Amino acid sequence: MKVMIIGAGKLGTKLATAMLNGEIHVTIMDNNPSVLERLKDHLDVLTITANGAVKEVLEEVNIASYDLIISVTSSDEINILISSIAKNLGCKSSIARIRNPEYSNQLDYMKNVYNIDHVINPELATSNEILRYLMESYTFHFGDYAGGKVSLAYFNIKNLPNFVNKSISQVNFIDDILIVAVSRNGDIIVPNGDTILKENDFIYVFGHRSNLETVARSLKQSIDKKTVKKVMILGGGKIGYYLAASLSKRGVYVKIIESDLDRCKYLADNLHDNTLVIHGNGTDSNLLEEEDLAQMDAFIGVTGYDEENLFMSLRAKQLNIDKVIAKISRQSYVNIIERLGIDLAINPVNITASDILKYIRGGRVVSVSLLLDGQAEVTEIIVSDNLQVLNKPIKNLNLPNGIIIASIVHEDKVIVPNGDSTLQAGDRIVVFSLLSEVPALENFFRLKDGF
Repeated sequence: MKVMIIGAGKLGTKLATAMLNGEIHVTIMDNNPSVLERLKDHLDVLTITANGAVKEVLEEVNIASYDLIISVTSSDEINILISSIAKNLGCKSSIARIRNPEYSNQLDYMKNVYNIDHVINPELATSNEILRYLMESYTFHFGDYAGGKVSLAYFNIKNLPNFVNKSISQVNFIDDILIVAVSRNGDIIVPNGDTILKENDFIYVFGHRSNLETVARSLKQSIDKKTVKKVMILGGGKIGYYLAASLSKRGVYVKIIESDLDRCKYLADNLHDNTLVIHGNGTDSNLLEEEDLAQMDAFIGVTGYDEENLFMSLRAKQLNIDKVIAKISRQSYVNIIERLGIDLAINPVNITASDILKYIRGGRVVSVSLLLDGQAEVTEIIVSDNLQVLNKPIKNLNLPNGIIIASIVHEDKVIVPNGDSTLQAGDRIVVFSLLSEVPALENFFRLKDGF
């Protein structure tokens, strides 16, 4: 598969990194040569210095020979233009990043008019992910798969002395759950029964939700948190706007702290009455406490600065706010998130990359979720009747250590597989894999005809 990425920013780089682990030939185009030079230092991709919105440039690179063009420049309008030109020149499929909230109600119309196959909006997708977490009554919950029948949860065992220095086989005491990963200092370990848990480790667990509730009780984590009714949002950018609009529609009282006066006026004019917009410096602890931060059910830091989001989220945790979420962009901060005790660190680039990877794989790949800044992914697949691995015991598949079939949904029943389990046509399976093992994952689930 040949993919052209226009725009070598954070998202373009993340996509290229994820795709290079599969059988995809990636070309990145940007009009800034210094950005491309830095990119070539750590990625083995073809780079082109040019303006992707110029028809002659796309003709010169033979865009008609590409299967997909992904336009992720900083301009919505340029992304629309590039995607439209590329499709008209014969590129098979196109994806455009369109972020402006003013366009959000006309995306279907724009797709039809400009012949765009798929639209991504990182800020809206991030807002939706935060909203899902806020509306979830469980503080430990991470994600749902197989139509909600299978859940992924993560637990911090730092305050559980009975778990520290014990092996997975000693603590994996509940039937029908599977510990698929251990996060240690920002790195993912795919465990076996002999893996020893250390203080401050996080464990990632798959299983039926009812079984995960049992685990939560055993780990003394609350599963009866009160409903979120009051939320403070630090940062009134696109994510803050989308999130405040969604929360207010659900009757949640929202306070937004924003430092830019003009942006405050825009927010006040365009959000519902139960949203209070406050002009001020969100890093001023006195201001937040004057605005009753301690009385909030949730705090979300979504400014453009990771340091502000992390610092104020830490302050919110010190005030015992039930749910605290911080937006981060820098990979280097992943290693410290867990130590700070913040409930959820969310990265818009990872969310968007997951959406695009799902689109690229298409067919029977239902969802893709990148974990821990892309070190691993969870893929949900509907088993085809033409798979090479059909009807073979899992223990005979010789799966690499970095790939775990975490759950099988067979005839509406959730099965946590063992070595004798087999995959049947029509099953929904949830697979955990290290990013380095994605090529092997694709090979294992390749159809008999080679697709």
